[in-house]
Amino acid sequence: MASQPARTTPDRQRVVSAWRPAVPGVVEVFHARFTAYAYPMHVHDAWTLLIVDTGAVRYELDRHEHGTPHDTVSLLPPHVPHNGSPVTEEGFRKRVLYLDATYLGDELIGAAVDRPDLRDPLLRRRVGQVHGALTRPGEELEAESRLTFIGERLRDHLRGETGRARPADPVLARRLRELLDERVVEGVGLREAAGLVGAHPAHLVRAFSTAYGIAPHQYLTSLRVGRARRLLLEGRPPGEVAVAAGFYDQSHLTRHFRKLVGVPPGSYRAAR
Repeated sequence: MASQPARTTPDRQRVVSAWRPAVPGVVEVFHARFTAYAYPMHVHDAWTLLIVDTGAVRYELDRHEHGTPHDTVSLLPPHVPHNGSPVTEEGFRKRVLYLDATYLGDELIGAAVDRPDLRDPLLRRRVGQVHGALTRPGEELEAESRLTFIGERLRDHLRGETGRARPADPVLARRLRELLDERVVEGVGLREAAGLVGAHPAHLVRAFSTAYGIAPHQYLTSLRVGRARRLLLEGRPPGEVAVAAGFYDQSHLTRHFRKLVGVPPGSYRAAR
């Protein structure tokens, strides 16, 4: 189970939330709002993937100054000193993922030092979606799936390969679908699935999405909601159904059930 967010609010100028999710490769999730605070020179032992939601940050990396306007994704490599300070008196609000070498290897550190700020609206949106998934218990497969695309796109940026086409693989897609069909309740992590079918996680997600027009986590959620509908029609209470259908808890079931069926589980059960 993921660690619960640890919130610290020592004063009005600094508000932070930090936790380690149950998602392989993510060392830490860090959300913060700072007004007057400035980071001194420091290093991290993990890759720092940063987006700024309000305000902007100015920082130095390898003796060169950089900035993070709201439409930028900043990628700071491990072991390279950097600092950070707000650009305006209003400060900034940021969201950060600290990633291990699973997503980015040391061979890309030099390229990241040369161009740490990436203007890529799609990448920016995907990073925001991952943060959204990481704040919702039970959405680890979604977060892991989205992170594989983010890692792939970051590598493409650093290698200058953005925009290249990748082949479809319907056979691989079918194998993942069969695996998800077999493990509706217990679920399966993306890395485990990739190991079982012998594919790279990013290629596996792309093959499935291309073949079926839906992401693996959406497909699994749909199967779980279908199972929940049948159990509710048997008269079982929503709290019991949530666990039996593979959801994290009742609120997790309710969120997806309402989205896919249009009404919450209790109302659906009452209307049987």
